[in-house]
Amino acid sequence: MTTVDSGRLYGVGLGPGDPELMTVKAARLVAAAPVVAYHSARHGRSIARSIAASLLRADQIEEALVYPVTTEQTDDYRGTIEEHYDAWAARLAAHLDAGRDVVILCEGDPLFYGSYMHMHKRLAHRYPTEVVPGVTSISGAAAVLGRPLVERDEVLTVLPGTLPAAELAARLAATDSAAVMKLGRTFPAVRDALSESGRLSEAWYVERATTSRERISPLADVDPSTVPYFSLALVPSRLHTASPVPDISEASVSPPIGDVVVVGLGPAGRDWLTPEALAAVEAADDLVGYGPYLDRVPANPRQRRHASDNRVEAERAEFALALAHSGRRVAVVSSGDPGVFAMAAAVLEVAAEPRWKDVPVRVLPGLTAAQAVASRVGAPLGHDFCVLSLSDRLKPWDVIARRLTAAAQADLVIAIYNPGSRSRTWQVAEARDLLLAHRSPDTPVVLGRDVGGPGERVRVVRLADLDPAEVDMRTLLIVGSSQTRTQERDGAPPVVWTPRRYPGTA
Repeated sequence: MTTVDSGRLYGVGLGPGDPELMTVKAARLVAAAPVVAYHSARHGRSIARSIAASLLRADQIEEALVYPVTTEQTDDYRGTIEEHYDAWAARLAAHLDAGRDVVILCEGDPLFYGSYMHMHKRLAHRYPTEVVPGVTSISGAAAVLGRPLVERDEVLTVLPGTLPAAELAARLAATDSAAVMKLGRTFPAVRDALSESGRLSEAWYVERATTSRERISPLADVDPSTVPYFSLALVPSRLHTASPVPDISEASVSPPIGDVVVVGLGPAGRDWLTPEALAAVEAADDLVGYGPYLDRVPANPRQRRHASDNRVEAERAEFALALAHSGRRVAVVSSGDPGVFAMAAAVLEVAAEPRWKDVPVRVLPGLTAAQAVASRVGAPLGHDFCVLSLSDRLKPWDVIARRLTAAAQADLVIAIYNPGSRSRTWQVAEARDLLLAHRSPDTPVVLGRDVGGPGERVRVVRLADLDPAEVDMRTLLIVGSSQTRTQERDGAPPVVWTPRRYPGTA
């Protein structure tokens, strides 16, 4: 028997898929738990975790209970899975022994064909345990179908599709209403049993009820090759024949479309990431982006990562849209803000092609590098400013030169992205000389490199003293206007700000 100081075990039902169908108690427990456990397949994705994703915290311990075998044949499946159940129970017991509460996430209801019951059998007699019921998939399916399961004295029978076909047919023939669970590979046998029992014309197929990938159809019309495990067959009440059938137009039965969200990670680590962007990244099935940016996102075994070179933006965008078109939820990650010299424009440009017209695309803002660098010295962007890129890979240098000159003549503070790289070594000197034709040599220039990262370096120099050798691709420059001020501080970097009031105003 464990000590009185042990943690508490919770089996928490999350409902059939829609996060809003979680109970208030379930949501409270998930959000507060020190340890959250969930079952997943070997590909790493967990339906239970995806339902609760918006409630999870960065400091929670996550225990993924990964099944060793799914559809493969094995000589001793039961022995193999029981060994894993024992190992998972030992992992969770270690947390409970240490005084940490453990919440096990469960789709539907924990004790209704739920994986949770295997942990319950092994742990509930040793630790304080509470089971929080959830809306079952049967209730969810009946709700989206809009048909009562049973009325008056009718009998509802719940059957697993794994029963022998003859027994399944006999039970279907003998009951008023039925729900057949565990479809997937059993679907052909279930359909045959419905036909043999004379119930096929009454049966409905419901897949992933209450989720964005929901699918409803008369069961007789379903292609067996398209049926996943998380679907069921319903034979609803015979007394409710006047109810209108749901819309099963082509749009409702076509393969589900996912979405693409373009996310700004900010200039550095997690502390610079907005809660909205973090939630989108955690909810995604696939992460797409430049390798170093993907490395900023903590590894999650249920997600697939697709890293690529920084010079293939259009190809990366097309890849993300294709994933979403196949039903995946995709997060395309960018440093800083995705709409500032980053992936949002590339994704939207490709998404404008007719073939991607049905794929939803959202853009979530991020803290820009210009804002991060400015904050380190004060408020150099306190008045009108513009943002320019010195990279001539996507636009000619003469356009850059004209824009620099115009910004200098307009007396704007200028934030300069992509000032230099290994292959571009002369642009910084050229830009400095163009600016000196219109700005004082004493104009303050802020050089910010890797702000927020381990190699952070911020300096303030005179425009005349700007040394191209100090500038690389990870450096951002902020060139002050005629009004930008600098105040020296003993033993500390200078403060730089641009007053909000411009000369000549009342």
